[in-house]
Amino acid sequence: MKKRLIKMALSLLMMVCVSACSSNAETVDETDIGETTMIMKIGDTKVNVDWEDNQAVAALRDMAREGDVTIQMSMYGGFEQVGSLGQNLPRDDKQTTTTSGDVVLYSGNQMVVFYGSNSWSYTKLGHISDKNAEDITDLLSNGDVTITISIE
Repeated sequence: MKKRLIKMALSLLMMVCVSACSSNAETVDETDIGETTMIMKIGDTKVNVDWEDNQAVAALRDMAREGDVTIQMSMYGGFEQVGSLGQNLPRDDKQTTTTSGDVVLYSGNQMVVFYGSNSWSYTKLGHISDKNAEDITDLLSNGDVTITISIE
């Protein structure tokens, strides 16, 4: 009789544990535990960026948590804007052919935003997702710009 009661109690305990882990359990969204949104502006124009999930983006997010990151960009090569971040970020450079809207890390300490294409070894940071190639060219090809990265 005791063995039967112990088996029933263990079975009941297992059912409670399994139900607590089931798909009906409430999940916690990352935004509920302090995750923040990183925003990029080109001049006064806010652009949506699909940020990569890598150490360089995490380090950039940490910089932005301490205050807005302002990057003075310069036109280069007729297809990109380049600017110093003022510090090195973790690198995971891979040979890449960029497209308009790509945001990359070059040499560990420079952000590059493309309005054309180039092949080089970069760490990808993200891609501008709410502008087409023509809009990105309009934002970036008419002289040096200031980019601001902030946390919302």
